[in-house]
Amino acid sequence: MSIHYSQFRSLPEDQVVNGLVTLHQSIFGASDDLITKMASKSEILIDMAMVGSKVIGYKLGYELDPHTFYSWLGGVDPEYRKQGIAAELMKRQHHTLKELGYAVVQTKTMNKWRSMLILNIKNGFDVIDTYTNEKGLHKIILEKKL
Repeated sequence: MSIHYSQFRSLPEDQVVNGLVTLHQSIFGASDDLITKMASKSEILIDMAMVGSKVIGYKLGYELDPHTFYSWLGGVDPEYRKQGIAAELMKRQHHTLKELGYAVVQTKTMNKWRSMLILNIKNGFDVIDTYTNEKGLHKIILEKKL
């Protein structure tokens, strides 16, 4: 199995976007009009892991302001977990963010996504706040200085 990593600064071709949406739905249970939301974001950055033409992992985010980048969504196909794919996608994202001049990367997660919470902390993120959103879900805000 050969994993290929790609990075996009805008929406990729339909086949790749559809693969990302399919993976997102399988992990999170819904797409919530993901393509439209992605298209509306300023300075989007998409990192993907693929085996052949199958999207097996992704990490996407966008600019909050000229100094701060928001790492918004990401996930790895359950069949391909525990192979360092999420860590590699994060490493690639942070490398690009440094090159682009961002000083901070911020993300949010929840306790139920423990593996992502642990990965973030292991990679230099600090918990900076928590809150309960409008749906009653407890969110954890993390930030890393680049």
